[in-house]
Amino acid sequence: MSKSLPWQKLETIGVTLVTLHSLLVGFLLFFIPQWTLNFAGWESVENLFFPRQSGAFHFVVAASYFVEYRRCGSINLLIIAKATAVVFLLVLNPWSEAWSVPFSGITDGLMLVGMVLVDRMAKRQAAKNPPGL
Repeated sequence: MSKSLPWQKLETIGVTLVTLHSLLVGFLLFFIPQWTLNFAGWESVENLFFPRQSGAFHFVVAASYFVEYRRCGSINLLIIAKATAVVFLLVLNPWSEAWSVPFSGITDGLMLVGMVLVDRMAKRQAAKNPPGL
């Protein structure tokens, strides 16, 4: 009986959780943008088109994370999207914006680091234990 962690299963769970997170953010921004933006720390937003567009974008990336992982077993888009989000959210002086900007940058960074580490461990484990052997 192996005592090593089931890294492939953990990666699948991680991709699913990141996908669900993006779907939730997409839902909130697309369907209830005014409430979401108020909760996130913006007191007033004159036009809701771009927040709704951001919600639609979250739906697209969520579906893409899941489809890429299921079809190819890879998380390349997830890594690129999360790295871009971290740079965008933390480099553009986030502490002058709403509380949710640096919070989102930090949480996206944690998701990124966690998924990269789990992906590396899953690949190492798969290389040591190839299927069929």
